[in-house]
Amino acid sequence: MLTAQVRRQDGLAIVAVAGEVDAHSARLLREALAEALSDGSTRIVADLAEVTFLDSSGLGVLVGKLKDVRMRGGALHIVATTPRVLRVFEITGLDGVFRIHPSLDPALTALGSPPPLV
Repeated sequence: MLTAQVRRQDGLAIVAVAGEVDAHSARLLREALAEALSDGSTRIVADLAEVTFLDSSGLGVLVGKLKDVRMRGGALHIVATTPRVLRVFEITGLDGVFRIHPSLDPALTALGSPPPLV
């Protein structure tokens, strides 16, 4: 089962996704990313650290939203840690298209937002 939650921090949107992203669940990812864009946010982090599987449907959603964000002058960064998910980005060459980070803090820093203080 896939879950996706949107939260906002310092003018950017973080979409935290967990579970498997496939043809049946990609719609939920698309809706969460659309929600992240709905208030005019142009800096978005798709946090896929808890994603265990990602297929071409999920990649298609991410590429489509990347185009939307870029058309608005923004950026969409990815957090991915699972070797299986990282491999999908490598095989497709999308690791050269997306900025992929090993955790949320570097993604936030790259987008100009300081990581939260703990």
